[in-house]
Amino acid sequence: MFRPIKHENQAGWLMLAILFLLILLPLAAVIIQVLLPGVFFGSLKIGDLSLLLDVFRRPLWYASLQNSVYLGIGTTLLATILGGALATVRARYTFATARLLDVSIWLLLVTPSFILAQGWVMFASADGLAASWFGWSGLTDLIFRPSGLVLVMTLSKFPLAYLAIFGAMEWRASRLSEAARMSGASPWTVWRTIEAPLLLPAICSGAMLVFMDTVGDFGLPASIATVFRFPTLPYSIYSALYTSPIRFDMAGALSFYLVVLITLAMTVQLLVMRKARFDVLSSRATKREVRKPRRGAWLFTLSNLVFLAVTLGIPLGSNVLMSVTDGAGSGVSGLTLTHYRTLFSEGSTLLSGLVHSLELASVAAVLSLVIGFLVAYVLTYSQFKLRRTLDVISLVSLAVPGIVLGIGYIFIWNQSWLESIGLLLYGTPWILVLAGVAGAIPVVTRMISGAMAQVPGQLLNAAQMQGASFHQRLLTILAPLTKGALLTAALTAFGSSIFDLAISSILYPPNYMTLPVVINKAFEDLKFGYAAAATLAGAGLVILIIVVLELIVRPARKQARGVSE
Repeated sequence: MFRPIKHENQAGWLMLAILFLLILLPLAAVIIQVLLPGVFFGSLKIGDLSLLLDVFRRPLWYASLQNSVYLGIGTTLLATILGGALATVRARYTFATARLLDVSIWLLLVTPSFILAQGWVMFASADGLAASWFGWSGLTDLIFRPSGLVLVMTLSKFPLAYLAIFGAMEWRASRLSEAARMSGASPWTVWRTIEAPLLLPAICSGAMLVFMDTVGDFGLPASIATVFRFPTLPYSIYSALYTSPIRFDMAGALSFYLVVLITLAMTVQLLVMRKARFDVLSSRATKREVRKPRRGAWLFTLSNLVFLAVTLGIPLGSNVLMSVTDGAGSGVSGLTLTHYRTLFSEGSTLLSGLVHSLELASVAAVLSLVIGFLVAYVLTYSQFKLRRTLDVISLVSLAVPGIVLGIGYIFIWNQSWLESIGLLLYGTPWILVLAGVAGAIPVVTRMISGAMAQVPGQLLNAAQMQGASFHQRLLTILAPLTKGALLTAALTAFGSSIFDLAISSILYPPNYMTLPVVINKAFEDLKFGYAAAATLAGAGLVILIIVVLELIVRPARKQARGVSE
């Protein structure tokens, strides 16, 4: 088969260099800072590795490590069980509100954790909506304790396990199950001995995603800190950078333990996956048929509505109510639009923060799209010898918490010698753009790769034989055929970059506020109504922009599809 090896290798090496600069180098900088403290600031000396053991001697560090482990393990267990149970029900049955569950799962997945956590604080705090409106004063002690935070985190992270397990349950090894039933096995035995072991890879993948997302989560501890002291590794890293003097040694040591926790989780998954069997398709798997429950369909509907009212209604509903009332205890009689008027009043930081976030997200989305497109091309069509390495690196930022990536960016881009060549990016908006690109690359690459898998490589080879250059083949053949995926990937990168609280909180330049920072600072100042109004206004505008862009491009997509047919 004719292959444009030269251009493929050039693209492969270029993408490898870019991903190394954006992802691996900042991560390596965190480890180097522990071994050689001060090396990034002009002081070369061997690090005191006993600093790593201080995590077990200093009360705050030890509490942060304990809380992160407790929160990670507890949330992983509960979220995997909850997500697996919901996935099992949804894969087998259809009921009146099933579609509502599907939409809510994705809504929870894309909503930043700090917004969900703020909603729970507004609802369950001592003077929150639950106590003031319903008299549920005991809810404060129930939620604002370690076990309560595990529950709150579970209700926001279970979609990760749900989607992983639900995708695996779409197909079932019917012959194996039928053979077991004919041998006298009960339905429970069939599920326990056949179906559950076959789902083990999906269960482990979902659990690992939950654990990594939980231990690296900055939004929940940042929001909960206003009413309940619960330090975690990400929040303590943030605190180390905003104390006087700045404790880079403390941030590096705590980041090291955060990376260790995630590495251990990935190792456990690999060990489990190595022992799993992948013979479902060889056993003639069939697509699972979703059917209506024989009895108690109303119970499925009612239970789903109650569940969604708690998981989605409480956090988002609390934001809505707080944004249109004078206070938690004002009730319906206190309805007002004062908070929204304040957002757009003279001197408000929301408008500038929103504009900054939109600008940064737009640039990050374009750069992510270009890089993700080329990475997906190399992974799909090329024979680049380090293609597997490129694939692994593109996934690393999905596992590395944003707080750790931000620390690495400070170490890399805060070098005095970079100023002489015009690349001193720390303290400028460009460092936020690069961090946004690094965070979006894994998702963008996967979205585009899926679309490219549907385009035969023979089309590109035929075009090259007719004299089309490498750039012409990408721009005139591959890009138009994957236009839908490119738009979706760009909008996804745009939306995710706007609400990244961890990166914004660490890297935003002086006097350059972004939307997540504006919202979080208002929340820290106990301006709950203003914070809720800012959240809804900002999110509403972002959603409007995404919908308008989708509507503008959709006619062109339909026209192109009609021509091809």
